[in-house]
This record gives sequence, structure tokens and C-alpha cells, in this order.
Amino acid sequence: MHTTSRLMALAGALVLATAISPALAARTDISVGLVLEPPNLDPTAGAAAAIDEVVYANIFEGLTRFGPDGSVNPALAESWDISEDGLTYTFHLHAGVAFHDGSEMNAEDVKFSLDRARAEDSTNAQKALFADIASVTVADPLTVTVTLSQPNGSFLFNMAWGDAVIVAPESAAANATDPVGTGPFLLEDWVQGDHVELVRNPDYWGEPVKLDKVTFKFIGDPTAGFAAMMAGDVDTFPNFPAPETLPQLAADPRFTVIVGSTEGETVMAMNNKRAPFDNVKVREAVAHAINREDIIDGAMFGYGTPIGTFFAPHNPAYVDLTGLSGYDPEKSKALLAEAGYADGFETTLQLPPTPYARRGGEVIAAQLAEVGITAKIENVEWAQWLEGPFKGNYDLTIVSHTEPFDIGAFAKPGYYFGYESEAFNQIIADLTNTTDPEMRTELIKQAQTTLAEDYAAVFLFELAKTGVANAKIVGLWENSPAQANDMTGVYWED
Repeated sequence: MHTTSRLMALAGALVLATAISPALAARTDISVGLVLEPPNLDPTAGAAAAIDEVVYANIFEGLTRFGPDGSVNPALAESWDISEDGLTYTFHLHAGVAFHDGSEMNAEDVKFSLDRARAEDSTNAQKALFADIASVTVADPLTVTVTLSQPNGSFLFNMAWGDAVIVAPESAAANATDPVGTGPFLLEDWVQGDHVELVRNPDYWGEPVKLDKVTFKFIGDPTAGFAAMMAGDVDTFPNFPAPETLPQLAADPRFTVIVGSTEGETVMAMNNKRAPFDNVKVREAVAHAINREDIIDGAMFGYGTPIGTFFAPHNPAYVDLTGLSGYDPEKSKALLAEAGYADGFETTLQLPPTPYARRGGEVIAAQLAEVGITAKIENVEWAQWLEGPFKGNYDLTIVSHTEPFDIGAFAKPGYYFGYESEAFNQIIADLTNTTDPEMRTELIKQAQTTLAEDYAAVFLFELAKTGVANAKIVGLWENSPAQANDMTGVYWED
């Protein structure tokens, strides 16, 4: 062969090799920035939203699951039958499902999981989801029947929560640190304080995922989050902690800014069981001292929707009750005087580490000072918040409740709001027992109005989902119908 021919052949071979080189193939790993680190990895034994943000649909699965549009879809149950009286649900499970340790997932595991969640000694943070289950029976390995004590129009919705995932009796006790689920990803590594690494489950029963590795990196500081995004240390930050930098990122062709909705009702909780907040006039006075728009602008840089009750504005049943607690400092002062606090009072405002709480708390403390209320700010870490305010040891605190359709939280006995209302409890009980859509809508509206008129909390704003991603990433959720970072449909464009 002539030298020229050999060189041409070599060049052609190099072009071909380059064309098929794995280096040019789409990436199969992704780094995801999160503000909060989960305290553990067991969604059935913890209240922190950060748990589901890592494990929901990735490691653990339930009978049903939420889709990106908030719909309730089949998961481990491929279908179900509902009796005419609404009391019996017969779930038909997918065949060939295995847990990460190789053991078979069957109807016995479903029975174990639901019985465990509703047991008297259950540590499930959402035990109320299972309160209407009267019995769970196994018909055969792929068929399980759940009988309710009363009709529950939200039952399939409840089964989609992370708290209702299916676990195995052999591994359930260790799921906090060694999670064993049925999902498309396995836990590879957890370096506490830094990251959690998941890898593709090669034996997944369902549609294979396109990512081989997902690394969740914990970056609580907004400045550090921005720096990590700019440097490429993280590929996406689904709930970006530095919204003030979003215009800069949006102008950068490397990134896509994703703005959507969440189920996150952001409230300033007032301990209804502790003076002076056990007085409805004081609670109303506090509400009228707060300018929601200032908080949205000052803490969230304009991202967020004002709310006047504990319900998401994008829900068709939402009632705009912001007028009941509109900003009116003079009315606030008058109410304080009527309640016996003409000279105001001192209180403590405990703030978890999320930017909306820390930034919003500064704005709120200044607003309260204008009506004579001195709010001493105490910054607490998330674990401290769960052990303190969440257990009822607080005066004021700020938090977003990101669970879907959770207005019934105010009816929970002993819940940290300290709110007690027989009228509200009855509304929630009627709602639970009602399947008629029109009647449910009316009851939902009644529940919203009752909370607003009782000033059960200061309802601030619905948390916006402000995310940033590498422009080549496809499949991230725009909205957050559940507290999740579902990686099952995510991939990189070639």
C-alpha cells in the first residue's frame, strides 16, 4: 500500500473511532444539589422532606405513585379493583419484582408494610394515612385486598406518599442507613455531611433507567450553591437556594432555569397551646402585622404566591382568603390592645436552615417590631428543629409543608401547631368519608375557611419551585406535586 493510501486509511480509522468513542456518547451520571441532607433514608420512619427528595421513586416504591403532573399512577400494583361500597381495594401486583437484596416482593410484603405503618407502635410520620385500613389480606402472592372501615376518597392518593412505600420484613429495621427497596436505583454510598450516591439497579423489574449513577450533594449555603452550579460541580439544583442569581443563570446558555409550582405551603406557625398565641386575637394581630409581598420579595426575590390558608393556589378547590389576614399594622396594634398586650410582648422565632426561613424570618422580625412584638431569632439546624419546634417546644417558627394535600395536618392530635377545633376535625372527618367530587370540593373550601378565620397559623406563601439545570439534561420535573427528585426519566441529550 502506498504511503498516501496508508495515511488515508489511518485517518479514516481515526474518524470512525472518534465517531463511536464512548467519550462522545451521552453522559450517564448526574450530580444533584440539595439544600438539606436527609436525617436518614427511611421514608416510613421520618418526617423530613429531605428523605423523599433522595429516595422517592428512586430507591423505594409504593402500590401507587405520583406522576410529575400530580396524577396518581400504578407502581408496584399494576391495577386494582374497588368494590361498589368503596370499602374494598383489591390490588394486583406486578410479577417478577425483587428487592435490592434479591428477595422476592409479593403480597406478604404489602401486608407487612401496611400493617406495620398502621400499628399502634408505628413510628410512621404520616400514620393518619393508614387510619381507615381495617384489614389487609393476602389472596395469593400477587393479589392483596385492603378493606377499609369507611370509604376514603383519598386512599389511592394516600398510597402514593413516600410514607406508604413497600418494604420487606427482613430489611425494614435497617432502612434508615441501609435502604432496601424495589426501585431502579441502589444505595452505593452515603458520606454524611457531603453526599449520597445511587447506582443503577441492574435487576430492576420495570423500565430500565438511562442513568448509571446519581449523586445527591448537600449544599446548604446559597453562595456555595451558586458557585457549585457555575463551576459544574453539580449538574442540577432542583430547588435552587439562591433565587437572586436566577436572571444571571437564565442568561447563560449552559443552563436552563426551571420555574414551577410546589405543594409547599410556607407558614409561620404560632404555638396555639402557648400564651399568648392561645388567644385568637393575638394570632390575628400577628397575621395583620405581616406583609406577605415583602417576604416574597425579600426572602424569595419575587418567587412565590401569597396564600391565606393552608392550601395550594393551583388546586381547583383553592379559596383566596388572603384578605382575612391582609397587612394592616394599625389593626394589629388595636387587636393586641384588646387582648391585653397594648405594649406588645417578647417572643422567640426559631428558624430552620432553609433560605426561605432564614431570610423570611429577618423580614418578619422587623415587621413584628413595628407593632410592638419583639421576636428574638434563634437559628436552628434541621435536627434541632425536628426535636424542638416539631415536638411542640417553640413560640414561632417558619417552615414549608411540602406534602401534597395535607390540610388535614391541622386535625392531627398533638401535632406541633397546637391547633384544636372540633368543627375543623369534623370537616376533615367528613372529607375523608366522602367520595363525591362536588361534596369533597365544598368540604375542602370549608376547611380552608375555618383555618383562616381561626388564624391557626400565619399563612405566608406557596413555595415556588425554582430550579437550575445543565441545558442538556432532559426529564427533570418542572413542578413538585410531591417532595421528590424522581430520576427515573432523566437523561442527557447526545
